[in-house]
Amino acid sequence: MASIARKMVGELLCEKDYLDEASLHIALDSQQQEHKPIGRILLDLDYITAAQLNEVLSGQSGIEKINLAGLTIPPEVISLVPAELVSKYNIIPVSRNNGRLAVAMTDPFNPQIVEDLRLVANCAIKRFYAEPAQMEKAILKYYGSNVARMLDNLAPQDRKPDEQQTNGDYSEAKLSELAREPSLVNLVNLIILEAIEARASDIHIEPFETEVKIKYRVDGLLVEKAPSSKRLQAAITSRIKIMASMNIAERFVPQDGHIDFHGKNSKIDIRVSTVPTIYGESVTMRLLDRSASLMNLTDLGMSDECLKGFSQALQRAHGIVLVTGPTGCGKTTTLYGALNKIYTPTLKIITIEDPVEYQLDGVIQMPVNPKRGLTFATGLRHILRQDPDIVMVGEIRDRETADIAIRAALTGHLVFSTLHTNDAVGAITRLLDMGVEPFLLASCLEAVLAQRLVRRICSKCKQSYQPDEALLRSFNGGIRLKANMKFYHGAGCNDCLQTGMKGRMGIFELLRINDTLRQLIAERPSADQIMKAAPADHISMREDGIAKILAGLTNPEEVLRVTQADNEET
Repeated sequence: MASIARKMVGELLCEKDYLDEASLHIALDSQQQEHKPIGRILLDLDYITAAQLNEVLSGQSGIEKINLAGLTIPPEVISLVPAELVSKYNIIPVSRNNGRLAVAMTDPFNPQIVEDLRLVANCAIKRFYAEPAQMEKAILKYYGSNVARMLDNLAPQDRKPDEQQTNGDYSEAKLSELAREPSLVNLVNLIILEAIEARASDIHIEPFETEVKIKYRVDGLLVEKAPSSKRLQAAITSRIKIMASMNIAERFVPQDGHIDFHGKNSKIDIRVSTVPTIYGESVTMRLLDRSASLMNLTDLGMSDECLKGFSQALQRAHGIVLVTGPTGCGKTTTLYGALNKIYTPTLKIITIEDPVEYQLDGVIQMPVNPKRGLTFATGLRHILRQDPDIVMVGEIRDRETADIAIRAALTGHLVFSTLHTNDAVGAITRLLDMGVEPFLLASCLEAVLAQRLVRRICSKCKQSYQPDEALLRSFNGGIRLKANMKFYHGAGCNDCLQTGMKGRMGIFELLRINDTLRQLIAERPSADQIMKAAPADHISMREDGIAKILAGLTNPEEVLRVTQADNEET
């Protein structure tokens, strides 16, 4: 009888296309040797997931599958099961009838779940199976995120306002004591873990008069999470500062720190910054996954023409190649991709960065340390004594660094660096404004790549739509409507957290410096003069963005969001 049941499990898995016949036969052969349930063997072989097995076993056992998507659960039912059990077992109560509580589960075969529920709810339990994706969404809807539940446990919402403590002047010993409370340690760890799972690049903890807002930056946009009670502000801030080896007693000057955080699957490097505000310290944490692989230039989203022109600039024997854009637009990622592309053991490559974000094999990397007098300018001077072939300067911030970088290029080195300018033309005018000699800049500048990041349309919920005509008119004729032209956006799904967008890609503008531009730069031109003298095949960022809209990679709203200011300025 048991063998028939096991055979039925395999057949059901194959019927749902979770398993193929060849894999099932391998598992059945293993079962002859190991004498384990077929489901356990399939899991050990990584042929199926636990969710797939539970779904099939539920159907086989007569446990009804419940659709949580369109279900409305009464508050009195939700109150029967505490958040701790919901988080621990991935369950949610759905209804109560005739003294029996109906509970949706992703694993309805764990007897401990039913036993704990009986004790807590004091009634009989009826099991239902629910898909993990629907369960996650339902728990978030009715119980909030894990961070929200923990915040509520630490600072219940029903406390009277006059009972709450403000972020007063605690002693250093008291701050340290608050920050080392196990519940606070777990809370801060959970905030970071949830941010990692949400693919966030930054965590913002912002103090206000009556609460502390917690926000994650996901794909370039801030997403507000459940706020914290003001009562927890001092403890949360102090805990982060202790983790980052910062001075917890100093709350009135900005501080910077660093955390090595071990996530579920990787090591995360966290840069921490605090600044004083009228309501306490504002904390920003920038997350960098050390285990993430370097992106190749071909993966950044450059068009074939842009990639070809940029690659040609990278092959120069000497000169300067600049990448420009605002903070967080992927400039460093592009430069790392460039170094990765041109690296060979025959070249000596040295970088000076603030900070070193990725470790590159075969490349000597130097971190800036202003406290010890190691700035970009001083570091660059010493790098040139190391006989490098290629030098990367994290950022040109002042005339001194610019002058040294230019002289390095003129003496036979290929120099890469970044500038904070709105477009490619702005890099030239910015360097001239810094005081760089026009004829020196003209003789060594090879190319300027300007870039922005736009969000990609989620591939799981991508669908065609018709954007507003006023929106399309904002492109000033850049989008010429044709018959059967299709535009796409994301409808929103669990995979993209209902945003319709998942992941980011670059839009680019490559200004190649030809002889005409060299002569013009030597005469200290304006931005308009440089743009008019650009090569005939020059493509602006707006035009590159439009090409990606028409290719169905992003939508008009995204391109307009990151290029509108530039377009209005020019």
